[in-house]
Amino acid sequence: MKPAAFRYHRARDVDDATALLADLGEDAKVVAGGQSLVAMMNFRLARPRHLVDIAGLRELDHLDTGDDGCLRIGALTTHHTVEIAPPRRLGAGFDVIRNAMGWIGHLPIRTRGTVGGSVAHGDATAEWCLLAVLLDAEFVTHSPRGRRRIPAQGFFFGYYTTALEPDEIIVEVVFPRPAPHAALTEFAERRGDFAIVSAAVDLDADGPAVRGGRVALGGVAAMPVRVPEAEAVLADGGSFRDCAEAAAAAVDPPGDTNASPAYRRHLVRTLVERACEEAMSR
Repeated sequence: MKPAAFRYHRARDVDDATALLADLGEDAKVVAGGQSLVAMMNFRLARPRHLVDIAGLRELDHLDTGDDGCLRIGALTTHHTVEIAPPRRLGAGFDVIRNAMGWIGHLPIRTRGTVGGSVAHGDATAEWCLLAVLLDAEFVTHSPRGRRRIPAQGFFFGYYTTALEPDEIIVEVVFPRPAPHAALTEFAERRGDFAIVSAAVDLDADGPAVRGGRVALGGVAAMPVRVPEAEAVLADGGSFRDCAEAAAAAVDPPGDTNASPAYRRHLVRTLVERACEEAMSR
């Protein structure tokens, strides 16, 4: 299919992009890599009357770890750029982010899709959204009113719904701390498909001893979620299997044509334990 008619606008810089969005109103959408929006437009699931193209804003394409230990990723940085980033740019302790890129679609998608686009799309199973919730990332946004920082925990509201205002764009994603014992894994019917369930953990480990950790899930709710019940098991010295059982018992996943609630809970049990084992091996 072909998209409905729209007008194309090319932004000169970040201020111009947000000014265009403010002027055009809610009928305008931002396009960068186009790996989500264009597909939705082709199926007429999205019918914006205006597209604001920000793909040429090179100032939003960066990846670096500062002296403060924070990893800063520009909104227009592609998934593949992160996937092949050398250690001096990605920083020690952020391997979980590099490794997670292999789960995103296929190579052509990763070379065009952008970090900011994935976050703004707000898919409940998207790898970037799950990593952001797991690792307490912050999203730096820009609008005609200036800049603000939005914690990942308060950014996602539901299916494809976020805290972004209509005249606001993401300019940077900030991961505040390394996560040397973290892992993300997921299950899809075919490699490259959207995940049915995804799981990510960040262990607080000292050698073989696990003192606690974080557990986050995608595909079990309208947005990526932390699972405090599973995290409590880790803090109490429980096994990875006990942690996985607690995670499965805590969620109430939806059923659809891809999987029943019971099957999703089974996947949670399997994937959380697997992610814990992978994280510990690092």
